[in-house]
Amino acid sequence: MTTFADKPRLDQWAMAMRAAQDLHEGTVVNLGMGIPMLVSTFVEPEREVMFHSENGVLGFGRSIDDPDLVDPNCINAGGQPVERAPGMSFLSHDESFALIRGGWIDVTILGALEVSVNGDLANFQPPGKIIGSLGGAQDLAFCAKKVVALMSHQAKDGSPKILSAANLPLTAPRCVSRIITDIAVVDITPSGAVLREVLAGWSADEVQQVTDAPLLVPEPPLELSL
Repeated sequence: MTTFADKPRLDQWAMAMRAAQDLHEGTVVNLGMGIPMLVSTFVEPEREVMFHSENGVLGFGRSIDDPDLVDPNCINAGGQPVERAPGMSFLSHDESFALIRGGWIDVTILGALEVSVNGDLANFQPPGKIIGSLGGAQDLAFCAKKVVALMSHQAKDGSPKILSAANLPLTAPRCVSRIITDIAVVDITPSGAVLREVLAGWSADEVQQVTDAPLLVPEPPLELSL
């Protein structure tokens, strides 16, 4: 199994920074558990990006590290304290899910265990576990206008996470349109998986070697930069 252990990789914060670059003014964005929760840290307060949590908060700001500034009622999906932002609203749980199911979420950024070349998403049941936890991921994957998967390119054992066909139980089929990993950016298109960006120190061929799905490669792909 190819691992390329000596190659550079983005850490979780850098992956979140890259994901934040794609967010446009005026969008409503839901951040899933794990790495996606870091994304709000990299959106400047003056940018009008409204972050949503199914817990019942719309329009929150960056994560808070200072315990003296923490408001226990203002948290993201993972229970992390976040800043209040101008115009921020609190919602009931049912109203928060009504926003999701009503199609009002422009982008959701979700962690993933596997993504197939068709955009199938598996992110709730890790290998070897009998029971997983869907949470709001299924609602988001089906109802958000755009689904971005933010994940490492390979599992801890070195196995690929971008696959020709997913092996794990699906959260939702054919929902992911972009995958951002620690070495590449891949778009899921009707023609197949397109390698858009490659991290410096990697070649397109090396990214293909750690991907269990054929990649369409523009000549040349862009360098993944922050």
